[in-house]
Amino acid sequence: MKTLRDANIGETVKVVKIHGEGAVKRRIMDMGITKGVEIFVRKVAPLGDPVEITVRGYELSLRKADSEMVEVES
Repeated sequence: MKTLRDANIGETVKVVKIHGEGAVKRRIMDMGITKGVEIFVRKVAPLGDPVEITVRGYELSLRKADSEMVEVES
């Protein structure tokens, strides 16, 4: 299983599944990260937190813990 955290800089990935429950999962989905959407990984901070991505035409920064909940495929 590959997560968004494992994706490399400059890589475009597709969301397969969002793990987590309740409010955390709802917050991720409210940001536009839903099953089937493509995500482009723009930058990763030096210590790995946060990850800057482009999703649905806008830029978004995700915490490492949140990016680990998003299962992706290349």
